[in-house]
Amino acid sequence: MKDSQELTELEKKIIHELQKDLPVISRPFAAVAETIGISESELLRKISEFVANGTIRRFGATLRHQRSGFDSNAMVVWEVAPERAEEVGSIFASFREVSHCYQRPALPDWPYRLFTMIHGSSREVCQEIAKRMADAAGVADYELLFTEEELKKTTMEYFGDE
Repeated sequence: MKDSQELTELEKKIIHELQKDLPVISRPFAAVAETIGISESELLRKISEFVANGTIRRFGATLRHQRSGFDSNAMVVWEVAPERAEEVGSIFASFREVSHCYQRPALPDWPYRLFTMIHGSSREVCQEIAKRMADAAGVADYELLFTEEELKKTTMEYFGDE
């Protein structure tokens, strides 16, 4: 990973722009590249370099579900045998209502190893989605943990407006 003092001014501009919300358009990186004054292919090449050298360790997206028309969401925790985790995770990830799907180690007092965040228009719709997912993957043991309160989401900012 490069030290921040080793980054070029262009690299700092790229990082500054990438920490902002991406535009919801068919080619968001083209718009970011235009803002910076470089080509889309150059931007994508630099992002790949950042990932390869550890400058960027995680590139994530936040679904602002309220703005998307979803009034309810739930983290569904699934009890799945370790040897089925990848297969079942792929099935779950294929559902369009799923924004996140990941695996964690099960614990002695917490047997769930797969986690999915699902979004729907109501609690009942979320329950129906989870049931369809369970049926599709052949998984019977799961719990829905509904969001009661959303806490402020913020992104770390580097090389802010100076």
